[in-house]
Amino acid sequence: MFPEFKKERIPIARFVCRSRLRTFSALPTQLIPYHQYTVNAVIGALLLGLQCRQRGQKGYHGATLAVDPESLLTPWLIATWLAMVVLGFRRAHALLSGFYNLIEIHIAHHTGAWEQAAGYFTCLHCQPQTRWGPVLQGLVNRYSLSCRLFLLGRPSQGRRQKADTIRP
Repeated sequence: MFPEFKKERIPIARFVCRSRLRTFSALPTQLIPYHQYTVNAVIGALLLGLQCRQRGQKGYHGATLAVDPESLLTPWLIATWLAMVVLGFRRAHALLSGFYNLIEIHIAHHTGAWEQAAGYFTCLHCQPQTRWGPVLQGLVNRYSLSCRLFLLGRPSQGRRQKADTIRP
């Protein structure tokens, strides 16, 4: 199920690099860089979307109806999250396969994003009918500790900066 929705501000520590004169932040692992929602909220919405698909619904609208209206969730946002989550899992596949049995996941050009996400959720033990929140947080923490990256999303230092590529 979708985690309980609550709006709140989360203080984020920001630092200044004196040599480069740039700021950076130290995000907790339950957050996704450049996203307003937590990892649990994103995965919860996608699990709802998978349940809707299993009932024969098309698109992303069914999942938006199942969450708190205060969350401002839209079908477009769920589609964006699906793409981000599948990209994160694919990028982390080699490392995750050292921790989990991912042999059942087949990534091919004809395999859709929902099918790939469902495969990863199954292999990583994140199922709608189970208590998947602690399992997911353990996975995210383990991944971050292993490679010092976020499983989902990319922080600013992981993005290519135009100013860095133009400099003489």
